[in-house]
Amino acid sequence: MLKLSCLCGQVRLEIPQRPDFINACNCTLCSKSGARWAYFHPAAVGVAGTTKGYSRDDKEDPAAEIHFCPACGSTTHFVLTASAIAKFGNVQMGVNMRLAEEKDLLGTELRYPDGRNWPGTGEFGYVREARIIGR
Repeated sequence: MLKLSCLCGQVRLEIPQRPDFINACNCTLCSKSGARWAYFHPAAVGVAGTTKGYSRDDKEDPAAEIHFCPACGSTTHFVLTASAIAKFGNVQMGVNMRLAEEKDLLGTELRYPDGRNWPGTGEFGYVREARIIGR
């Protein structure tokens, strides 16, 4: 079980296992929110504490709503929007792994997808080779 928290500790997350990989995406949303995402089924993630949500307004139909702590501002997680759930099902949420202790992530692959140049469908390209945390 991994236990994560925002800077002030008012929002806490629990996930049952380490992620298979973490994405450090360079898209505007990920860059400006300061997040490194790992993905889990929503039923597997426990969130305690009150968060505020934000869906970007520069996209006609944003797929994600970012959540953050209203006290310290730390980005904690994202959930799919209603329109994304209608298309794909409620199958994924992202957890900001910057909230984890690095020692808890040793050996996990950190990937660098090129979200800034991703056309919105198909596979991601990568801006650099993946690395293993702690090596």
